[in-house]
Amino acid sequence: QERLVESGGDSRQAGGSLRLSCVASADTATAYSMAWFRQVPGNEREGVAAIDPSGRKEYSDSVKGRFTISRDHARDTLYLWLNNLKPDDTAIYYCATRFGWWLRLSAADWTYWGQGTQVTVSS
Repeated sequence: QERLVESGGDSRQAGGSLRLSCVASADTATAYSMAWFRQVPGNEREGVAAIDPSGRKEYSDSVKGRFTISRDHARDTLYLWLNNLKPDDTAIYYCATRFGWWLRLSAADWTYWGQGTQVTVSS
């Protein structure tokens, strides 16, 4: 059972920046893909970005050019750098992982999930 713990959520004004972190409980470096999703209450969980073990990345159109996903294999940690934040980025952000090389941003494809961290952006 993989356990994921997110941190870094906070409140910012539009145009600001944040860094989210997600620490995995076990070795995910060689065989697990990792991803960030976000969800607004009442809406479906939306894929934000994904990264596979080789470092290939995928982004949703809504964050491309503003957010950057990265991972530190030695620390089993996933990051999401959020720049030029907009009020529409307000959501709970979740970290997810699954075995294998996978970049598809569909929540149903991912196996393990963290508890989420809140990001709030004011105009």
